[in-house]
Amino acid sequence: MDDLRERRRICDELENELSYYRRLLHGRMDLLAFELRRRSGEETRTLMEALPEILTDGPPIGDPHGRPTRVDVPDLPDERRRRIDMVLDDNFLGRLVTIEAEELQQVQAALVDIEADISNQRSDAQHAFDAIQAELTRRYREGLGGFDELLGRA
Repeated sequence: MDDLRERRRICDELENELSYYRRLLHGRMDLLAFELRRRSGEETRTLMEALPEILTDGPPIGDPHGRPTRVDVPDLPDERRRRIDMVLDDNFLGRLVTIEAEELQQVQAALVDIEADISNQRSDAQHAFDAIQAELTRRYREGLGGFDELLGRA
């Protein structure tokens, strides 16, 4: 029983970390998309003028399984760099308006690929969490463990 609860905890933490990465990624993708629209003439505001709207616009990223969306910042190891950071250097956003359109499009394409990969990993973590939860529920229903024991309170 302890092993299943530990696996459920790990899946939950992994899903939270991936969700956090995804939020970071979406913010950067929104900034790039705005800059590309500005350059094409679809947008007349500067990036600074539009920044509050860019960072708050759009529906919140939800969970297809109905679990509440969290905004917890995960405890990330210092030695690991996210793939997002490998695509965008430290001063990327500061020099955004000076970067050539072709480079922006390449970066946007790389971020779309990373987002798809993160979304797939997040979905896998959610499916694993759901499978573990279903097994714990089955054990409770079949009398193989008490409610408190299944929740790790025993």
